[in-house]
Amino acid sequence: MKVVQSRSFAKRAKRFQKQEKQVLDKQVRAILNNPKIGQEKRGELRGVFVHKFKIHTTQYLLAYRIKEKEILELIMIGPHENYYRDLEKYAKDSK
Repeated sequence: MKVVQSRSFAKRAKRFQKQEKQVLDKQVRAILNNPKIGQEKRGELRGVFVHKFKIHTTQYLLAYRIKEKEILELIMIGPHENYYRDLEKYAKDSK
């Protein structure tokens, strides 16, 4: 399966420190092994899955979707604060 990053995801992931990136890579591999690991959202965000995990003591949310069963698109990563608001904005803009 091919992995594609949105600009928003790439920008946020670039700011992570080395240890944080290792945790993120591990979570992306877990998603690749089991794409249904995250919770599918409803309404405006239908088709988008959100996987929750912790780095140190901060809980991060990783939004992704599967396109054409061959492409994993990593949409957004961040802490819970304003996450869904930003994710809905991204979903509207990408239509």
